Amino acid sequence: MASDSQQPESPNSETRPPVEIARELPTTPGVYLMKDELGRVIYVGKAVNLRSRVGSYFTAAAAVDRRTADLVPEIRDIAHIETDSEVDALLLEARLIKDIQPRFNSELKDDKTFPYLEISVREDFPRIEFTRTPQSKGTKLYGPFTNAKKLRGTIAVLQRIFRFRTCTLDIEDGDDRWRWFRPCLLHSINQCTAPCNLRVTKEEYRKDINRLKLFLDGKKDKLLKDMRAEMQAASKELKFEKAARIRDEIDALENLNLRGDLEEHAQPEVFYIDPKKGMAGLKKTFKLPELPRRIEGIDIAHLQGGETVASLVQFIDGLPFKHGYKRYKIRTVDGVDDFASMREVVTRRFRRLEQEGEAFPDILLIDGGKGQLSSAMQALEDVQIDPPFTISLAKREEEIYIPGEPEPRKLSKHSYGLRLLQYVRDESHRFAQHYHHLLRKKATFEE
Repeated sequence: MASDSQQPESPNSETRPPVEIARELPTTPGVYLMKDELGRVIYVGKAVNLRSRVGSYFTAAAAVDRRTADLVPEIRDIAHIETDSEVDALLLEARLIKDIQPRFNSELKDDKTFPYLEISVREDFPRIEFTRTPQSKGTKLYGPFTNAKKLRGTIAVLQRIFRFRTCTLDIEDGDDRWRWFRPCLLHSINQCTAPCNLRVTKEEYRKDINRLKLFLDGKKDKLLKDMRAEMQAASKELKFEKAARIRDEIDALENLNLRGDLEEHAQPEVFYIDPKKGMAGLKKTFKLPELPRRIEGIDIAHLQGGETVASLVQFIDGLPFKHGYKRYKIRTVDGVDDFASMREVVTRRFRRLEQEGEAFPDILLIDGGKGQLSSAMQALEDVQIDPPFTISLAKREEEIYIPGEPEPRKLSKHSYGLRLLQYVRDESHRFAQHYHHLLRKKATFEE
């Protein structure tokens, strides 16, 4: 990346028109600065190919385009700064616009309209966020940027190297509850170190964030120097896995040249589960009197040969509570009968809670449709227990069945409440299948 202290190259243009200057520009990525007759920078732009992009301003189409018709007649000189990649060009353009505030970039003065890259520096595990409404405190801002899609693409590319989180989870260092949280897809594809599951220490995570800030500040050379020193130190200490990871990060930074348009690198949204927003969403959706703190989910699974098992998972404050997980072998049902099996499990669970004087869950989630829900409610009625708020979630259409409502509800796939219910349902299914596999393995071994 070009350093902020680097001076833009400006050919001697006293007798040459700008169109000729454009023809001699390099075909590399970079930033161009257009100047008026007094030498003032009036416009700053970025390019994957400087010659092609700047040359496009001097075509017949540009002369009548509303966005360039006023700018082009005032151009008397063109300076440029080459960069290593399109990512570097995008970041350098944002810094120059902020520092110079060129007249034809003046629309960027509306800070609440154009996008920023924001780092939440006061959090234990700082997150990186694309935002059009930056916070006034507790964050470090980069921008504004001229192209939202390119900024999203830049964040995606940098995430492959620095592996930071982009979610809005409130993760506190030392909170052991996060040990049971399930990381999102970004961890699976090695683009996040998963602080949400305590898979990285606060110190190691912040080291990655500090590296990212060095890069965003245009100090790529210093960053690479520091990383090479750290790699050599790790190698001397026989920490070969760490040294190899740093080596790969250095290679990625040195070969940041991207194929195709940066917009193509923008990722679709990853649907992580935000516990606090999930619980608040459930309270609002179902008009619950209080914020639900404890959710229990029940699922039924079948073994080969007809044996049936069940699982119960427990979530507290939107996070899995593994000590509250339970497994059941179905005792009173012959053959495959999900409804009868559900009645048995619900009966056993709530009789036990009542006998031991324990509180009921705020929400009981049944895996299945209307039939499974009816079975659970019938079981509670048979043992004369006043049921907690009980619903079922059908997997195919993600429909929610509620006692007394003839038609199921279908929440938006973007709903935080639905995502939390899906997490509970999927975890109960996973736990039931795990029990299934343990018993099957045991049966095979005994044979």
